[in-house]
Amino acid sequence: MISTNSPLEVLIAIAAFIVAIGVLVAVHEFGHYWVARRLGIKVLRFSIGFGKPLWRRTGKDPDRVEYVIAAIPLGGYVKLLDEREGNVPDAELPRAFTRQPVWKRIAVLLAGPMFNLIFAVFLYWILFTAGVPALRPIIGEVTPDSIAARAGLRYEDQIIAVAGKPTETLEAATLGIIEDLTDDGTIEMRVRGVDGSERDLALIAGDRSRELTQPEALLPGLGFDIWQPKVPAVVATVMPDSAAAKAGLQPGDKILAVDQQPVADFNQLVRQVKPNPGRSVTLEIERDGQAMSVPITIGETTSGGRTVGLIGVTPVNQPIETGRTPQDLFTLQKYGVLGSISQAAAKTWDTSLFTLRIVGRIVTGNVSLKAISGPISIAETTGFAARQGWRIFLSTLALISISLGVLNLMPIPILDGGQIVYQLAELVKGRPVSERAQLLGQQIGIAMLILMMTLAFYNDIARHLN
Repeated sequence: MISTNSPLEVLIAIAAFIVAIGVLVAVHEFGHYWVARRLGIKVLRFSIGFGKPLWRRTGKDPDRVEYVIAAIPLGGYVKLLDEREGNVPDAELPRAFTRQPVWKRIAVLLAGPMFNLIFAVFLYWILFTAGVPALRPIIGEVTPDSIAARAGLRYEDQIIAVAGKPTETLEAATLGIIEDLTDDGTIEMRVRGVDGSERDLALIAGDRSRELTQPEALLPGLGFDIWQPKVPAVVATVMPDSAAAKAGLQPGDKILAVDQQPVADFNQLVRQVKPNPGRSVTLEIERDGQAMSVPITIGETTSGGRTVGLIGVTPVNQPIETGRTPQDLFTLQKYGVLGSISQAAAKTWDTSLFTLRIVGRIVTGNVSLKAISGPISIAETTGFAARQGWRIFLSTLALISISLGVLNLMPIPILDGGQIVYQLAELVKGRPVSERAQLLGQQIGIAMLILMMTLAFYNDIARHLN
């Protein structure tokens, strides 16, 4: 178990973040570029990144487009011929962006977000064609007297629908729970028990719904976790320089209790250690048939932006017999080459609608502002995904691409969506929006983006300090 603060993981996170943002920005800006050129609008520059150019090349085409890779990889832009940015020769006026019909301008503005969504479809098509193993939504431990326990949720129930929508995978179940929770504070759920019988449940969160949308608060707040194979709390390896190594734990030790709280399996050990970073406790262990007490100070690491406890041991790979097979726990989402297209399009559409609903509920206050993540969290997520393999990385890339596409369609003046609003206003009025109104809108848009970015950075930092 390596801390997420290790230099290697930091480097992987930074590299994965740069690759992800670079690819997605390139796709977005290529959308603007490609449609503009197809519609006869002159493109002056295509830049990935901002600031000082690191690489520059002039195209050999008649327009002599300048292609740039700049030093700050947090965005990009396509510069079009535009009368608002300087004098345009009379011969080139017909190719200026401002001289185009409204529909052409809207097409160019829409192209960036739409290419992000099309790119997500392409990524999901690759994944569904190759096959994506996914966890089934099977319930693990249920906390006594919790929201889940009061609703009648039981250990090893499988969630088969949320709010009437089938949930074959854990991801589908989690998204359904969040959406239904933020709708009215009640989660309508259909589950299948271990005996095969089906039941309808209502998990009533009431006025706690906003609180439960904070990072890592959903499942603990509802009072259940996801089922995992149980393995005995027997030490297989002890990490060098870990809390366990300093306390003298050895491979083969069986951990029986933590501060006199019995430990039935390794997952229960994790649940007792994780919330207590830095705390000194006593482990009751069995070594070579002899019981003994071992004092230990729990170590700490960062997970999901939060400081959690760990002692630095791994369990033996001998699951306790449960009667469940791998087919019970996993489903394979795999379709033919053509069938994957419709599945990928449906996945992108559903995720886009979910993103829009969550943004709307952040605005209305139904979802916590702490749910907004910034570059630090995105870098951690992409770094983690890169370490898990290409399937997880592509899936994460698709999710970020959808978010980038949807958020750029928001009616904020400095974004594509805000510029589309200006074009629609011109269509209704019969004349362009005044420069004063556009300048005011840009100032408001910049202020809103600065506010959002400040909040996102604050949330990222707060998660690490917490």
